[in-house]
Amino acid sequence: MKTTAIAVLAAVMVALISACGETQPNDPASRVEALLGQMTLEEKIGQLNQYSNTFDITGPPPEDQVGRVRLERIRNGLVGSMLNLAGVEETRRAQEQAVEHSRLGIPMIFGLDVVHGYRTMFPIPLGEAASWDLEAIERSARIAATEAAAAGIHWTFAPVVDIAHDARWGRIMEGAGEDPFLASRVAEARVRGFQGRDLASIDTVAACAKHFAAYGFAEAGREYNTVEISENTLQNAVLPPFKAAVDAGVATIMNAFNEIGGIPATANSHLQREILKGEWGFKGFVVSDWDSIGELTVHGVAADLRGAAAMAIAAGSDMDMQGEAYISHLADLVRSGAVSEDLIDDAVRRILRVKFQLGLFDDPYRYCDATREQRVILSREHLDAARDVARRSIVLLKNDNDLLPLDATRGSIAVIGALAADKDTPLGSWRARALPGSAVSLHEGIRAAVGDDVEITYAEGAPLTVGERSFLHELTFNTGDTSGFAAAVAAAEAADTVVIALGEEAYQSGEARSQVDIGLRGVQQQLLEQVYAANPNTVVVLMNGRPLALDRMAANAPAILETWHLGSEAGHAIADVLFGNYNPSGRLPVSFPYHVGQEPLYYNAKGTGRPRSRGDVFWSHYTDAPNRALFPFGFGLSYTTFEYSAVELSADELAIGEELTVEVTVENTGERSGTEVVQLYVRDLVGSVTRPVKELKGFRLIELEPGSEQRVRFILTADDLAFFTARGRWEAEQGEFAVSIGPSSEELTEKRFVLTSGCEPSAQNVR
Repeated sequence: MKTTAIAVLAAVMVALISACGETQPNDPASRVEALLGQMTLEEKIGQLNQYSNTFDITGPPPEDQVGRVRLERIRNGLVGSMLNLAGVEETRRAQEQAVEHSRLGIPMIFGLDVVHGYRTMFPIPLGEAASWDLEAIERSARIAATEAAAAGIHWTFAPVVDIAHDARWGRIMEGAGEDPFLASRVAEARVRGFQGRDLASIDTVAACAKHFAAYGFAEAGREYNTVEISENTLQNAVLPPFKAAVDAGVATIMNAFNEIGGIPATANSHLQREILKGEWGFKGFVVSDWDSIGELTVHGVAADLRGAAAMAIAAGSDMDMQGEAYISHLADLVRSGAVSEDLIDDAVRRILRVKFQLGLFDDPYRYCDATREQRVILSREHLDAARDVARRSIVLLKNDNDLLPLDATRGSIAVIGALAADKDTPLGSWRARALPGSAVSLHEGIRAAVGDDVEITYAEGAPLTVGERSFLHELTFNTGDTSGFAAAVAAAEAADTVVIALGEEAYQSGEARSQVDIGLRGVQQQLLEQVYAANPNTVVVLMNGRPLALDRMAANAPAILETWHLGSEAGHAIADVLFGNYNPSGRLPVSFPYHVGQEPLYYNAKGTGRPRSRGDVFWSHYTDAPNRALFPFGFGLSYTTFEYSAVELSADELAIGEELTVEVTVENTGERSGTEVVQLYVRDLVGSVTRPVKELKGFRLIELEPGSEQRVRFILTADDLAFFTARGRWEAEQGEFAVSIGPSSEELTEKRFVLTSGCEPSAQNVR
């Protein structure tokens, strides 16, 4: 057995202290340099090499050649990280291969896509963002980290902070929606939740903000597609959530599959070296996405894998995920003089620093406690938290004639739809190590919530999909089987109220799940129309991972609840809202279109030179649909009502270094207590470049009892008004601004003020 990591590091530190008496043995930078000085070129490059767990590392030696080579490399210290390996027993035995057999005993770091929970599933991130509740979002990530760490995981490939304007893109479900300000606040909350106050704590994991950058801007919403955006859009719309994550201390960044302006992100020095590691001073490391270094050859910017390795390391990609590029070619590239060893050293320093921060050099097995794993995962406390976060994420889109909440003490309810009885779909896509079929279904949640005097009947109506369903395969939808319609209609006719579950199966959204049609797939719309005709007291419960085009539904169904994919406790959370035990408080983080043809659709668009009709057809519009969203960003109803006073400003002018107070009074004018999300938007009326028609700059969650009111105060400074200007830098430009407050991006009252000092206005910016 070779020397352990602890013994080697102790010897290195003794030598270092002897050479320099002032060096502190526990200083991470010194420890990194001491270890780096002991490493061969091959061992350094090994730290940049990451493999997915494609063989049983805890069993007999793998029989295939690839498996044997990879196991040998782990034992020789030539693998810095593994992903898709989880569980205390598995991770401990894998770590032993690296620590107990390699020359320097450097521990591996184990990563996993813990996107919205490890085994206790919380709402998909888009759903969590609908809560606008940063404390709840941080708590969700904290619990996900606690469970993942208890299972031997050190590193999660989350949060996704991609801004997405196109609902056709399947991975819109992984982020926080369309707005940079909201996404930035969510990014900070999730980084804090995953990483806690100290990465050395055994209940934290290193976070990874991804995908850097502009992955959510893929043309036509098609996965892995080209991105063509300006530097203005990159800076003002795409990068702010990444900057927020870096400022929050995120340990790692993952780059993106896409290109920007002809340069793939993995080989983009402007992104990774100039902005991320240069301007922002990011000290963590950058990991490629799955084989994105190898894909540089497919993009056509590298002739072969050797060239791809040289491009990626020069551009600032520190770790190669599953690509074999670095481990196969970097040593020869360095020895030939094509790549500087300084680039290798910089990448290794970054990776070792994170491993030291995680405490892996102090104890490589500190995350391998089977007792903690058994105690923590799927605990009652975690499930209760999942239920609470889930119900905060539900958005009430429509509630004509106060059909909701339902009475849980009497009457009869027909529960209809395949999704209503589905115990797997609520877990959502990117479900880490969730147990298949472990969610509380809507049907179960309703039954548990009602008294003995309420009659519940269930009818499937129609299966949503046919054939195989899995993460790796395309779904086939039911487009013709209506044999169950008659039973569903009969159940609807016999009931006082209908609750029908419609939407998307779990793997209909997520990676590689782009769609040209974002309406209800299969025969769902037909089923809804027949059920509604049989019983107009129909409540639609939507389960989906993306905004849907719901114009036909919204025209008829009197009540619509957007519930996303809510996780382990989905059924109970939805029932809490259906029966009024929780007053819905969610607000949309994305715009819902009338029609897919409106996509990309987002509230903070540019006004264009012809935003309104002048009495003829020559203005920016569709002839067959509105420009606006069916359900706009920030929208959500409540079981109570709120009224807003006029906006009041502390002054009509704001100067650099000063503050402007913006206030409004909100009153609960209904009969129930409720939570309102008070939203503040700003418009820069004239800029050196065109500016959005409005931008979210603040929000507050307030709880009000019936008849009570609260004064809500926001503080604006020049920093809140800054943007990436025509000068190519972030600054506030003097001039007139409109500030508005309301319950959504379309229900606002406005006031104006002037920024009286800032940058010198350019000629085209004089007002």
